[in-house]
Amino acid sequence: MDRTHIVTDDLCRTGEPGVFAIGDVAGAPWLAHKASHEAVMCVEAIAGKHVHPIDVTKIPGCTYCRPQVASVGYTEAKAKAAGYQVRVGRFPFIGNGKAIAMGEPEGLVKVVFDAKTGELLGAHMIGAEVTEMIQGYVIARSGELTEAELKETIFPHPTISESMHEAVLAAYDGALHF
Repeated sequence: MDRTHIVTDDLCRTGEPGVFAIGDVAGAPWLAHKASHEAVMCVEAIAGKHVHPIDVTKIPGCTYCRPQVASVGYTEAKAKAAGYQVRVGRFPFIGNGKAIAMGEPEGLVKVVFDAKTGELLGAHMIGAEVTEMIQGYVIARSGELTEAELKETIFPHPTISESMHEAVLAAYDGALHF
């Protein structure tokens, strides 16, 4: 035990052979989708299947408020503290036609890339429907996609999710693409 939770490894195993701990008792982040994923992972491990370790930097966080907030991975500050040289891109929803048409122009997408490798380190969004859009960046984090690969991705138009691509382009060349 650590004061607030049961200590586990990245496969949810405790120090007691054959005993796993998942969800809130295993510590942050305290999210239902993390616990569900851990449960499946533990059952598969018990059944003798190959399972992958949990990487908390690849778990999306979503706050269901107005405006919505969603993120995955490192913040700019945490990436720098971890020793990364970063390249950051931002795109405001005010530059997105669909967000304006929906009456939801307040919002922002921010992406953080490793300046050396181009790997997506983190993404942070605030605005309409961002909890639906974060999964695109979660897939990119899990697949270790780079800035160049994301830059070449085609997003549908007109959508709010285009703002995700615009933030990538802004990181790539430092310009806003309205």
